[in-house]
Amino acid sequence: MATIRLYNTATRAKEDFTPIDAGNVRMYVCGPTVYDRAHLGNARPVVVFDVLYRLLRHVYGAEHVTYVRNFTDVDDKINATAQARKAAGDPRDLEALIRERTEETIGWYHADMDALGALRPTIEPRATDYIGQMITMIAGLIGSGHAYEKDGHVLFRVRSYSAYGALSGRSVDDMIAGARVEVAPFKEDPMDFVLWKPSDADLPGWDSPWGRGRPGWHIECSAMSHELLGAAFDIHGGGLDLQFPHHENEIAQSRCAHPGADFAHVWMHNEMLQVEGKKMSKSLGNFFTVRDLLEQGVPGEVIRLVFLGTHYGKPMDWTAEKAAQAEATLRKWRGLVAGIEPAASPLPGVVSALSDDLNTAGALAELHGAAGRGDFAGLLASARMMGLLAEEMGGWVAPAVDLSAHAGRLANLRAEALKQKDFSAVDAMKAALAAAGVEVRMSKAGVELLPGAGFDAAKLEALK
Repeated sequence: MATIRLYNTATRAKEDFTPIDAGNVRMYVCGPTVYDRAHLGNARPVVVFDVLYRLLRHVYGAEHVTYVRNFTDVDDKINATAQARKAAGDPRDLEALIRERTEETIGWYHADMDALGALRPTIEPRATDYIGQMITMIAGLIGSGHAYEKDGHVLFRVRSYSAYGALSGRSVDDMIAGARVEVAPFKEDPMDFVLWKPSDADLPGWDSPWGRGRPGWHIECSAMSHELLGAAFDIHGGGLDLQFPHHENEIAQSRCAHPGADFAHVWMHNEMLQVEGKKMSKSLGNFFTVRDLLEQGVPGEVIRLVFLGTHYGKPMDWTAEKAAQAEATLRKWRGLVAGIEPAASPLPGVVSALSDDLNTAGALAELHGAAGRGDFAGLLASARMMGLLAEEMGGWVAPAVDLSAHAGRLANLRAEALKQKDFSAVDAMKAALAAAGVEVRMSKAGVELLPGAGFDAAKLEALK
């Protein structure tokens, strides 16, 4: 069995991964707040933890891995959309409008992540289906002195948990001095965070011992992970932006609610995404969703390959050049494996690279090596382990096209050009081929033509 090593944010070290129970490996990843389309940055943790999920399934067996990724369907932005629909004249109650909006958005999310080749998690809980568990956990925290109720709000008493700040490496006092914290009359301490808040008639709400209200964000993941994975489980993941305060707060409330349990043993965080070297933002005009790219003709498989080219722990830069290179690579690989049956197991080098803290760039280098030495069965099996070259994702690639006639013509033109010392006809044909998305490779051995990024067979008609 391969030894998996993962960087644990909690210990700031790469460690051998030893599951609590090898027969039941458990992973929780914070999922989306479903108020709109997923942007490209939202997709990165999906692909990162999908690769880890695939690796765990390969090493421990698919039936021995449980992957939970939640949907947050209680949120002010979701409420605002529902309220706008009601104000526009929709006669249904707010809860029905919210359910409609979140069902719609979850459908979008599934379609977009499916397009990236991501496997569906084992369980995808919705926060609104676990309100009872949240209320129970909050009541327990009040009973043990870790939380208090004031004016319909319930807050977690941060200073009651001495290890608060260990995950992010900050002290409570430093956080107060350096952060913008909400000052409210119902707080004992500026750092205390909300577990439950009141709802008026214009907001969704549930009955509780503290009045009609709704949960705070952090308690949702703690309650769902406990219900579905237990008080202690193997891996908790998410984007680096969630390390503080969300994950810090999860640890505090979960460990205080279940003394003696470690909660998550390994914490993993993926770095953020940039676009052409700049932070993605609407103000810079470089903000786009996964659906935007798909509708522009960028295949989901190409997006996935670009993501895999950068280690999850490093900032990833999305560029048009990387997308073009990824498309050309996938076209080449799909041509090489056409009609080939995959090997019985992935290449050992690929498994080894992925087992080294998800070294996806190293794994891709192994794929390039397999292609170069003609191990197409190994290439296919290994690529599929990484979520690439699946049959159902290949519809974007044009059917195999015979470019031999064009290659022969270009070879003849080159031979004549060498005699006449005039390469204008060769250059013209190369330009026409490039305009059709054909990659031209010329060497002493001959001429090789390959469909490349943006290949368009119709443009080859002019060359006949």
